[in-house]
Amino acid sequence: MTALPAGTNKQLGLVIDLDTCVGCHACATSCKEWNAGGYAAPLTDQDPYGRDPHGTWLNRVHAFEVGEGAESRTVNFPRSCLHCEEPDCVTVCPTGASYKRAEDGIVLVDPDTCIGCKLCSWACPYGAREYDYGHGVMKKCTLCIDRIYNDHLSPEDRVPACVRACPTGARHFGDLGDPQSAVSQLVSARGGFALLPEFGYRPVNKYLPPRPRRDALAAAAAAAEGGAGQTAGASATAAAAGAGAGSTAERLFAWIDQMLSR
Repeated sequence: MTALPAGTNKQLGLVIDLDTCVGCHACATSCKEWNAGGYAAPLTDQDPYGRDPHGTWLNRVHAFEVGEGAESRTVNFPRSCLHCEEPDCVTVCPTGASYKRAEDGIVLVDPDTCIGCKLCSWACPYGAREYDYGHGVMKKCTLCIDRIYNDHLSPEDRVPACVRACPTGARHFGDLGDPQSAVSQLVSARGGFALLPEFGYRPVNKYLPPRPRRDALAAAAAAAEGGAGQTAGASATAAAAGAGAGSTAERLFAWIDQMLSR
């Protein structure tokens, strides 16, 4: 079995905003592209153009429908390794191939000592481990370790490929062990949460919850002011007032909200 470090100097990880993720899969494809030639390479595919394509993806995006009726919405949910503070995927490894770094808390797999037994994938409740059938070893998110410390890249590019590629700014990278870091402050301000905290693995990565729909908030405010019977009229007035105020971007988003809420 593999031991965990007594502590880590940093807790590098991701903060993912479920409110602004649009499910475009740019994070998944950029991850695949970068890591197909980096530390985790190769990321093989089987029958990619056939009837049953499958392969190794270190980041996957799922879509869920939540709520009912007018309150329903689509939540896009990116999933990758959470770089837990107490990862069973590490302690269950019989060869020491799966390990957690003391200097930054990143969980990695050494392909030279991995025997492909898949014990780590069974131990991970998040489904974050990927078996590479072409290479015969386990693969996982590395937080682009060969990128974030690469001095040959410009400072803005020294972030995981998924973060750099996200078109809506839904992915954030930093030290979640530092309460003063930008990512920690963001988690605190938005009520960020860890997945399945009851398991005790203490995931470093955090998710930011979707914000309440703005049209629902307008309806609630109107109901409080004038009663349920006047909700529709008050909402229309609020929408009209909002459409005429604020920046061009704010008016655009107000119009998009109005169209999507029909």
